[in-house]
Amino acid sequence: MSKSFMRPTAELRNRYVGLLWAGTIVAAWCLSAVSLFWLPVHKLPIPAIAGAVLLRTFLHTGLFITAHDAMHRSVCTTNHRLNDLVGRLAVALYAFLPYRELLVKHQQHHRAPATASDPDYHDGRHTGFGQWYLNFMQEYMAGEHAVRQLVALALLCVGCLWLLAVPAINLLLFWLLPLVLSSVQLFYFGTYLPHRRPHGGYHNRHRATSNRLCTFWSFISCYHFGYHWEHHEYPQVPWYHLPSLLGAAPRQQSAARS
Repeated sequence: MSKSFMRPTAELRNRYVGLLWAGTIVAAWCLSAVSLFWLPVHKLPIPAIAGAVLLRTFLHTGLFITAHDAMHRSVCTTNHRLNDLVGRLAVALYAFLPYRELLVKHQQHHRAPATASDPDYHDGRHTGFGQWYLNFMQEYMAGEHAVRQLVALALLCVGCLWLLAVPAINLLLFWLLPLVLSSVQLFYFGTYLPHRRPHGGYHNRHRATSNRLCTFWSFISCYHFGYHWEHHEYPQVPWYHLPSLLGAAPRQQSAARS
């Protein structure tokens, strides 16, 4: 590994950086929820409502990205229990997802990306965006945990509507809609774009490509998740350090992006 890669990897030893980012995302998500759930939506202009929905979607995506980094033990590298606790909290806030089952499936994804053994990959027939997305969601919404998840979501909705008096339209716009949009965002930038079969077939062992977005738009699009070849090559590097990996392995990266 080149020295340029050693620097971001060494920074992972700082136990506070990952926790700071995780805490910032969780706090922003909670504060935005409190600020928006009781807002008089009928008095807001449509652009303001749209902006609030996009903000909530972005923060919702951040919760899953935080949990994803926890699965790679890069939220807190010195305390695995704390690392996993943060991961569990993040996916619970995201949609009451089971952290341990997600971890197992994500490990399968990294062992055999874009193959029949990859739980995130399409079934060989439904390769288009819409069909693949539905197949992807079905994979993660099956089994007993899906029933528990739906029950928990339903109870939370009832609690917000009846106990906390959150208006139904606010709950729909600032929680349920961002949840759906976030799942689309994560699938599009984290699965569909990087792992769809390119013309001429896959060019690297990760069977992944990276986008060509600049650092700012890469962050806005999906917390640099579009730098996907880099993530598979260096899975221990957290999302906020992925831009530092660009160009350090030019031959492999060039092949991944061709």
